[in-house]
Amino acid sequence: MMKSSLANCPVPVDQQPLNEYEELKTSWLFRDCALNWREYATKLIWIWSLSWLVAGPVAAASFPPNKQLVHFLLCGAAGASVGVVLSLVRLYLGWLYVRDRLYSMTVFYEESGWYDGQTWIKPQEVLTRDRLIVTYEIKPILQRLQFTFTGLAGLFLIGTIVWHLF
Repeated sequence: MMKSSLANCPVPVDQQPLNEYEELKTSWLFRDCALNWREYATKLIWIWSLSWLVAGPVAAASFPPNKQLVHFLLCGAAGASVGVVLSLVRLYLGWLYVRDRLYSMTVFYEESGWYDGQTWIKPQEVLTRDRLIVTYEIKPILQRLQFTFTGLAGLFLIGTIVWHLF
């Protein structure tokens, strides 16, 4: 169990933004966003490859590979990309949530349930520490995810152009 980073912090340990960040940073899949580019791309390719298990048969039912190979490959690749896009959206939203919690001057927390929410104003040193984490740790991850979304959009565009050529 994580310990509070502040002695007088009323926020439960598991709801403190720094602890939420540490938990996210070490959790499966979320930690992959901080890998080097090659390892990060490899993880996405694995997700895409596994998604072919569903996308391939669906594409084959619509476009028989022995008659329409190009359309089959493009349709299957686009269908398999849905798994990648859903994974990336989950990653982006998770990192965005933690970024917002760290960057905010106040922390909303629940003491014992949904009905008793409280707000705590961060001391200046905590706010400064949290904003440094956002700037140097989380912002590059969000930029990488945005770059990945842009790359996927480019691949979809290229796929659409190739589709219309055949």
